Amino acid sequence: MLIRLIAAAAAAMFYVAPGDLAVQAKGTYDPGASDREIKIGQTMPYSGPASAYATIGKSEAAYFAMVNAKGGVNGRKITLLSEDDAYNPSKTVEDVRRLVEEDQVLLLFNSLGTPPNTAIQKYMNARKVPQLFVATGASKWGDPQHFPWTMGWQPTYRSESIIYAKYLLQHKPDAKVGILYQGDDYGRDYLDGLTAGLGGKAKSMIVKQVSYEATDPTIDSQIVTLQGSGADVFLDFSGPKQVAQAIRKVADIGWKPLHIINSISVSVSAVMIPAGPERAAGILSTAYIKDPTDPQWQSDKATQDWLAWMKQYYPLGNV
Repeated sequence: MLIRLIAAAAAAMFYVAPGDLAVQAKGTYDPGASDREIKIGQTMPYSGPASAYATIGKSEAAYFAMVNAKGGVNGRKITLLSEDDAYNPSKTVEDVRRLVEEDQVLLLFNSLGTPPNTAIQKYMNARKVPQLFVATGASKWGDPQHFPWTMGWQPTYRSESIIYAKYLLQHKPDAKVGILYQGDDYGRDYLDGLTAGLGGKAKSMIVKQVSYEATDPTIDSQIVTLQGSGADVFLDFSGPKQVAQAIRKVADIGWKPLHIINSISVSVSAVMIPAGPERAAGILSTAYIKDPTDPQWQSDKATQDWLAWMKQYYPLGNV
């Protein structure tokens, strides 16, 4: 249902009813829009510690290329200006100020990362420029009272971690839980959701929680600390790079907990293959998108259509 709502919202954002075309044509628009163009901006980590997500920006550019090839939106071509902020909030601020004040984009679309988007949220709302479909599951994006120009789109990290809590209460109520999380709003959202989901059992079940910074070269010491805590469940609320490192380190030191990883780091190509698929056997997670490398989707019509789109519009992309 969520995905259908997202699709409807995305369509509505760019849609003008046929009967309104005469009224809209040759109109007066906000910066970034005209009778011929819709200019939108974006920041993506094409480099840096979160560069595994760079394919999101590339695939979105390919998608808008398809839209433009089919005539655009009511005759208007979409121009996507996608900047590399390297997952560095200070760079995000610099890029976004340029996009808004110099390039004069109509809106920001699906910019990635909790720390980067946090750094620009007040600015975007003060300028009254839409910060749409933020590519992060932090719960803060659903606050229209204070930030009406910001809108998230994916399931929240808090909701996801409540799912893990319910699973543990049902299947492993006597678990000793060790947690690795990124030391910012992204990681704390997961941590808060898990604590809320476990309720009165949180204090007895969570035996250790350790954090890391996104720029840390490795999380090996944190894994050793969690093993030493006696935890028999390892909840890994980390980015793709750190999850791949954790999978390898857990195997290397012979630790055998029930390993649960967050949904944003379940990619086969970006996480499991670099970590070694044989090391990832038995790991649990959740998913809200279809993994095209999963055999269960081979005969799925939507997946087949997507693969055809990949071949035509994003041939350099990794399926």
